[in-house]
Amino acid sequence: MSEHGEPGSQRRPVKIEGWRHAFAAARYSGGGLMRLWQEAAFRHEAISYGCIVVVFTAIGADATAHVGALVLFLLLIAIEALNTAIEELVDRVSPEISSMGQHAKDLGSFAVFCLLLINGIWAAYVVGSHLFGI
Repeated sequence: MSEHGEPGSQRRPVKIEGWRHAFAAARYSGGGLMRLWQEAAFRHEAISYGCIVVVFTAIGADATAHVGALVLFLLLIAIEALNTAIEELVDRVSPEISSMGQHAKDLGSFAVFCLLLINGIWAAYVVGSHLFGI
């Protein structure tokens, strides 16, 4: 039996503590990253971040610009992961089309859009300030 019990069972998951908990959390996070990698949107976001790093390096952006881009990218992928989780849960719980399920998916998508916009504004600001003194 796994540490979470059998699927569909009413048993509570086995509580893991100490260092084993940290390793288990890292394993779950790795699984989440592998699942997120299956999403085309995440792959596009990762490629875009790589392009931003290249552009920032080429224009001589300072460490603050790079750290800002990294923090915003991490926020973006965290929201992308939550959006993917929402979509999977809605599809599992409500496979038929429902307004509540659609609203949940739309709200998750809007959260991702907001972070994409923030990332774009930051990139435009950094590039604009280095190339045009804005």
